[in-house]
Parts: sequence; C-alpha cells; structure tokens
Amino acid sequence: MKKITKLTLAALLAAPVTIGSLSLPATVSAASASPVAPSASQTAKETPSVYTESAADYAQFLQAKYGIQLPQQLTKGDFIQAIASIIGVNQAADSTEEASDSQTQAPAFTDLSSGDSSYDAAITLHNNGILSGTEIRADDTLSTYAAVFIAVKAAGFKELAYTYPEEKTKQALTQLGISPNRVQGQAAQELAAAIDTGLVPESLYPALRKGGAASTDFANILLGRVLTSQGKYKHEIGRSGDADIYSKLYAAYRTADLIEAPELREIVDQALRDNLVTGYNLKDSRFDSNFIDELTLTYGHDDIKHAVQLIGLLRSEGIDADVQFQPKTSAFIYLKEWGEPKETPDYKVTQIENGNYIAYAKEYDIQFEFNSTADKARFNDIILKYAKKNSDDTSALIYASWWQPLYYSPTAVQDYPVISNNKIALGNYYAQSFSLKENAKGIQEGFRKLAPDADITSYNFWVDQPFFNYLNGESE
Repeated sequence: MKKITKLTLAALLAAPVTIGSLSLPATVSAASASPVAPSASQTAKETPSVYTESAADYAQFLQAKYGIQLPQQLTKGDFIQAIASIIGVNQAADSTEEASDSQTQAPAFTDLSSGDSSYDAAITLHNNGILSGTEIRADDTLSTYAAVFIAVKAAGFKELAYTYPEEKTKQALTQLGISPNRVQGQAAQELAAAIDTGLVPESLYPALRKGGAASTDFANILLGRVLTSQGKYKHEIGRSGDADIYSKLYAAYRTADLIEAPELREIVDQALRDNLVTGYNLKDSRFDSNFIDELTLTYGHDDIKHAVQLIGLLRSEGIDADVQFQPKTSAFIYLKEWGEPKETPDYKVTQIENGNYIAYAKEYDIQFEFNSTADKARFNDIILKYAKKNSDDTSALIYASWWQPLYYSPTAVQDYPVISNNKIALGNYYAQSFSLKENAKGIQEGFRKLAPDADITSYNFWVDQPFFNYLNGESE
C-alpha cells in the first residue's frame, strides 16, 4: 500500500463504506468506444493553432444534440424546421407582447396546412416573431438571404437590427461588399445586424455576394451561430490551444468558492452520517459544458497548477480540445484520529455527533471535448505516462500528479471499467457519489428515503483503471 499523503477527491467519490475509507488521490479516463489508431500526423508534436468552428463542427453538434442532418438540396421548409428545433417552443414569447398574444392561435397560412411537414415549425417561428407573413413558400429552394433573415431573428437580434439608421446599415453592407441598393428597408437592417454581430462570419461573405441557393455548409454555420447567440452551443472557457487559456483557468479557479447548497448538503451529509456513502461532490449544472458525449471526458483534481500543466502537456502532445472549467466541492468524513483539522477559505469542516468531522474541500472538474475519438483515446496513455504516480519519485511527472488520477467518459471506452454515478439534484445544484455498479441500487434507495421528493438518478459511465482499482480498495 502506498503511503497516504493527502485527502483528495477520491475519498469524496468513494461509494459505500464496504469499499473502505482509503483517501488516495483519484481520477478517471476515457477513450472512444472504438478507438482509431492515430496517424503519423496526429501523433506529431505541433503547436495548436487558433481554432474556428467549421461547418462540419456545427453539423456534428446539430446531429448529436438535436438529430438535425440537413439534406444537400435545401428547401426553406428544411431550414424552418431546423430553426424551430433549436430555438424551442415560445423561446421569444417573453420578449414581445406580439409573440405572447399570438401563442394561442395558429396563423392562417395560405400555402401550408396542418398535414404539411413544415406546418408546426412554421407556427413556432410565427409565434416567436421570426416569420411574419402568411405565405411560407416552404418548398422553395433556400436562398442565402432568406436563411440570414430567418437566422437573425431566431438569434435574438431583431430589435437591434431595427435600430439601425440608414448610414450605419450602409456601412455594414459595404463591409460585406454589396451595394446598399441590392437590399433595402428592414431586410437591409437585418442583414447589417447579422454582419456586425458576427452571426454571419466573413467566410460566408462570398456566398452572400453571389446570392442564390444556400449550401448545406452555409445553413449549418448559420444554425451554429444561432445556437451560440442563444447560449445553447458548447459552454467553455476556451480551447487548449488559445494563447490566454492559462489566465482563463486561473480566473475561473480564483472566482470559484466552496459550494454551499445548504438544503441539498443537509441531505447528503446525513447520507455520510448514516454510512450510506463515504463521500460526495457538489456541483452546479449551470457549468455543464454541453459538449458532444462521444468526444468528451471529465478530469478531476484540486490543484490549479496541475490543470495548467495538464493543458500544456496536451499542447506538447499535439492535442487541441475545447475546455470547460467546473467548480466542485468535495465532502468526506474526516476521522478525529487524524488530528485537529485546519480550516482555510477553501477547506471547511463540521464536527458530527461521533466526534468525527465532515470536511468540505474546493476542487474542480475540467471537461475536454477532443477533435476526434483518436485524440480522446490518446489522453489515457498521456496521463499514465506523465500524470500518474507509480512511486515516490515524481521528477518525470507534471505537478501534483495523483496515484489514482480521475477522468471519465459518458460513452463506452474500450478497455475501461464501468462504474455508477449516484446523483441527487435540487434546482441547479446536484450531489454525486461514485460507486461500483453492484452498490448503486442501495445508494439510490438510501437517497430516496432521505429525500423522497428530490430528483434522484443512477447511471453507468466509463472510468480509468486506476480509479476503478481505488473503488475496489487497491492502492493503484
């Protein structure tokens, strides 16, 4: 057994007490369900460049999150249905009286009936102030301009657009490279706002100058930009290749405090007192990344310098990824025989009836979305080589590496064990405790007895082998 030097997240994530009260550092790892061997170009070390979301990135996200896959020959009806799917019903209903007043009545479309595939979507867009006329022309080929006019209102920029005076509109259209005489009135204002807000990136300027039918790539970029404008795309602090990613990590960590959530904490603290679990995490769902599951893994730790070096390690290995920082508070039983605990702003304790303490420690999760399943698969090898302790000699490891690093994937990972997450939520906050699969049912039932009205779930996910070993009471 390796010497226990520090209480870490592992103790907080440990499931039932039958596992024991080990407090070795932990982690979980993830690769793709069917890892692809990286090519020579993928494995070569290279400095990541600034990343711009492409049409393919947006298309992948739309398919994964909304089941949207646009046809090559796009109609206006196809685009209307896609927009309706991503904005949700009555998304803008609270922004204008007009939208609110029209929610309860279906407009009298002149060229759509209730049996048509675009009918329900057209009603949604009409009731949200995105479509204003009664003639939809759903079967027409989607034009670049029609797509922009729909997108700018779906993105929430309609009111902004109509503030544009003539000269400001003219300047934006000149930047696009088209004559102000080509588009006029409110249409010109909408196009100008789409340019200035970045809804229409420069990559789409040539297609707009040319006019005509909108390509699938054109439409996917607009849909992705609509999602971004509404805060429904990926939630991240940046890319691992960004020049300012380290300062963003430090800023996120500095502004994160211990999560209180007193009502929820009272429930899971009782679970600790009852020996139902030996530890848990508190997190806030508002920091969820909304990444694509197949490409995502979550990495947990407690030292921000470790996170900075981890990002640098990935860059040195030629891996670029989206990065989301998630504040986390870990709670566990601190035994009285360990001595008097010392509190800090990031570490608090509460003494319980038997003389032991419940300790609350500030930690974090970083969620990565990799560019490919091959990069996700490589992450495990990188961690095992450069960020996992196997001896007391840490000279060849990044700072504050753990005996059992913790990283995990929501999708199947080849050669990785499966464990369970037992989760209880109240509002935005949730507590989770990781366990072996065979112990999940008992924990879930215990949570229900403590809080019958709470949202309680249990699901399986894939973890790195060292953390699985920890749950089984092993030291590595």
